[in-house]
Amino acid sequence: MWHSSRESSSLNKSSAQFLRPHQPHPGRREARDIFLGIPSSTTVNGKVANMRPNAPTALLGAFQGLRISATPSFRPLGAAIRPQLTKPLVASHILRDARPFSSTPARQGNWLEPSLDRSKKMMKGRPRVATGGSTKGTTVIWGDYGLRMKDHHRRISAKQLKNAEDTIKMRLRGQKYRLYKRVCCNVGVYVSGNEMRMGKGKGSFDHWAARVAVNQIVFEIRGMLHEAVAKDAFRLAGNKLPGQWEFVHKGEPPVVGITKLDGITLEDLKRPRKLVAPKDLLAEAVSKPTSASSTTSPSAKP
Repeated sequence: MWHSSRESSSLNKSSAQFLRPHQPHPGRREARDIFLGIPSSTTVNGKVANMRPNAPTALLGAFQGLRISATPSFRPLGAAIRPQLTKPLVASHILRDARPFSSTPARQGNWLEPSLDRSKKMMKGRPRVATGGSTKGTTVIWGDYGLRMKDHHRRISAKQLKNAEDTIKMRLRGQKYRLYKRVCCNVGVYVSGNEMRMGKGKGSFDHWAARVAVNQIVFEIRGMLHEAVAKDAFRLAGNKLPGQWEFVHKGEPPVVGITKLDGITLEDLKRPRKLVAPKDLLAEAVSKPTSASSTTSPSAKP
């Protein structure tokens, strides 16, 4: 097959380029020589001779230089090129950004959602009843005002408590205060669904809830607030919660069950027989209402 002179010259050039070995980049070659410790050139009889070996020889020399040790030392490529630091590092600068391992504890949940296993089902249970005369949780401790339930013990869901908290924050926006939560949702509620047959297990997890006893403080507040403002905030929060609630101050007497210890001690309450007032006091208490009614009656003549 005959070709023209122009086509033959182009074919010769392309074949020469194809047969020409690949020349690596000078920068890459120098970096490789520095990493492998290979001298790039030497002087022989006043002439510069290239001492760079071929690839198999270089790899063989690199593998022969490897040693097995307990603490291997890795020398990065930039260590040979990067200049040494003139100023030593101060220990305070090194430890300033260091953080101890125990400075970040594990998250244990919050007052609305504890870090408990949901797959471990809980019993329904009942709220606490102070049959032994306990007054725990019935008085204001940290704040100046409190919100106390007064009708009956019940179970309150985390969603209802969250709505009450948001209502208080909305009412007291712009005020300087601190809100304390006296209850914690640590009871899991499991529901099997509507129109389900009886049996076949307890059901799946639905929500978290808290058991609130009668006359127990749920919220407390303290800060630069007027009493009327705090009372209005707790009134709005009580509307979001089930049951009846009352506004209490710090220093009010505690409550045992539904009896307030106002003028009566716990020992008197625990007695099987109550003390009766003297006859003179009872007679005066009975005579005063009768005398007042007789003087104010319309049939009395002047």
